[in-house]
Amino acid sequence: MATLTVEKNSDEVQTAQGTVQNKNILTINDLNIYYGEKHAVQHVSFEIEKNSVTALIGPSGCGKSTFLRSINRMNDLIPSSYCDGEILYEDINLIGDDINVVALRKEIGMVFQKPNPFPKSIYENITHGLRFHGVKKKEWDGIVEESLKKAVLWNEVKDRLHESAQSLSGGQQQRLCIARTLAMKPNILLLDEPASALDPIATAKIEELILELKKDYTIIIVTHNLQQASRISDKTAFFLNGKLIEYSDTNQLFVNPKEKQTEDYISGRFG
Repeated sequence: MATLTVEKNSDEVQTAQGTVQNKNILTINDLNIYYGEKHAVQHVSFEIEKNSVTALIGPSGCGKSTFLRSINRMNDLIPSSYCDGEILYEDINLIGDDINVVALRKEIGMVFQKPNPFPKSIYENITHGLRFHGVKKKEWDGIVEESLKKAVLWNEVKDRLHESAQSLSGGQQQRLCIARTLAMKPNILLLDEPASALDPIATAKIEELILELKKDYTIIIVTHNLQQASRISDKTAFFLNGKLIEYSDTNQLFVNPKEKQTEDYISGRFG
């Protein structure tokens, strides 16, 4: 069973000019995703760079969340779902039959639209995954503090770690969910509309957090908020009717899109 912990030299490639950085962490090749007979994602191919923020935009039902969930196999939980093609990470096809899905979701964590803290204390929310993966208890305190600091939540909760996580505000709960994911030391963060249920102040904090986290993580975010995509992402992928219509630098896509369908969507003509 593939474990995703194989030593690889994917960080660098050799050219005639010398060694250069390989910037891509994911390569998607002809990905198709189905729900029964419905072809939800159709022949999608593109590459995602390390330590970047990639926004996935498009109208409801266009396939962007389905695509996001395929990266760490969350679609496996839907009985009628199946897929073909490739999602390559460290030269491993993540949709292969031999993938250890538990190991995969440790390296590629996901945060959902609605904050979903466990009905436990703040501290126990962070340590839940650590316990499951056999991390020694003596390491927990340090990991809890580090994760909450990375999620810019430590100063707000450090004196109430053993209080219920559900006593936190919506924005704090979402940052706790991000901290809980960071505690597992992932390489990639998948964010499915993480601020859509939050007020503008909490949304701004989440956006600031995303920009800070990309120094250490690769972030892929689904958002219906075009202004948010333009503010925080390096590259943007526009999906429509299950197809990837356009993928480019965010500024290029919003200022000078190549496809008329993209221009119509970002200008508000539909969607």
